[in-house]
Amino acid sequence: MAHPLQLDPFPESRLEVDAGAAFVLESKGKWWHAGFHLTTAIAGPSILTLPYAFRGLGWGLGCFCLTVMGVVTFYSYCLMSKVLDCCEKAGRRHLRFRELAADVLAINTGVSIGAILLAGECIQIMYSNLSPNGSLKLYEFIAMMTAVMVVLSQLPSFHSLRHLNMASLLLSLGYTFLVVGACIHAGLSKSAPKKDYTLESSETARVFNAFTSISIIAAIFGNGILPEIQATLAPPATGKMVKGLLMCYSVILVTFYSAAVSGYWVFGNKSNSNILKSLMPDEGPSLAPTWVLDLGLVFVLLQLFAIGLVYSQVAYEIMEKQSADVKQGMFSKRNLIPRLILRTLYVTFCGFMAAMLPFFGDINGVVGAIGFIPLDFVLPMLLYNMTYKPQKSSLTYWINISIIIVFTGAGIIGAFSSIRMLVLDAYKFKLFSSDVVD
Repeated sequence: MAHPLQLDPFPESRLEVDAGAAFVLESKGKWWHAGFHLTTAIAGPSILTLPYAFRGLGWGLGCFCLTVMGVVTFYSYCLMSKVLDCCEKAGRRHLRFRELAADVLAINTGVSIGAILLAGECIQIMYSNLSPNGSLKLYEFIAMMTAVMVVLSQLPSFHSLRHLNMASLLLSLGYTFLVVGACIHAGLSKSAPKKDYTLESSETARVFNAFTSISIIAAIFGNGILPEIQATLAPPATGKMVKGLLMCYSVILVTFYSAAVSGYWVFGNKSNSNILKSLMPDEGPSLAPTWVLDLGLVFVLLQLFAIGLVYSQVAYEIMEKQSADVKQGMFSKRNLIPRLILRTLYVTFCGFMAAMLPFFGDINGVVGAIGFIPLDFVLPMLLYNMTYKPQKSSLTYWINISIIIVFTGAGIIGAFSSIRMLVLDAYKFKLFSSDVVD
């Protein structure tokens, strides 16, 4: 068995705990709290994008890639947790992704922007059902959601989100079951859409679409805040994170496969980047009972608030490291006023970007290829090999090296194919558009 190297791989950051770590991460959580946080970070409304991802892969390859991504990410997160355990034993409690890669903040900010955008779209869909000729635009609904997020952003710490994230886990199961039931109803009804599972006729297009789909699935499995979640656990954290991951992946097993298979079964290569929109077409009646779809939208909307809050914690931690005084209380006037101002400005910025750039499907592929594949499929294996120094003849070493090589290649090709798709769809993009571009 490999033993961890005794030297601290991050000596430059073994400093006194700063206000960002002390106030925002607040290490008090139990293992099931980590499970709630992890499920919110991974099993979100992006589940409803899986049928869209299957369009470029087909049935067999789609299910294969979904399974491989699930197994590899679980393995990856377990390795990352072991690296963090090693750092804790070395006397360094708070190791965060922001100390490992400068661009993680941009990834998490992108997720926060996407959460506000999709929340605004949910309200817009419900509004359109109630008032088909209504005058309100998408950016107005985004502004409403931003205002709500500004209020919720004042919850002081990651740990304070534990009950909200428990509700998020239940909401994830709730809207998945509603959508699966709606897809089965739609697929068996007389008005069921014609099922077409054919891929692109051009071999080049099939290859590019396949790697774009792989990038989208990587983004869906992506988790840019695993170290922050582990840092919320009460010490010692050893072993607790794996229990949280098992809870999270139990939910993933139920939700990901059921949503992907049922959605692609009904809509095939006509699947939308949000399966709820496929079930509620712009022309013609809804393909499932309206109340079911509306309830699903409400569940999605409520979970999006939790997701936006979870992925904002990295930004809040960085801001409070610079602005707060750890020697004064979390709720002291000295720390409360800067927190109120900075978090309001941050959420307002995310809301403005969501309103200005309502592009989702293609952007999801780019973020997966450039952001989540390196972060979740390459970095943990690299850090494990650096920290534990497994023998080069060992199976663990070669599994890690193989994953690094395969997913580095997939990330490069996926980035190229996703950017290609973005360029091809560029004519659809319009600033402050009232329609989300898939």
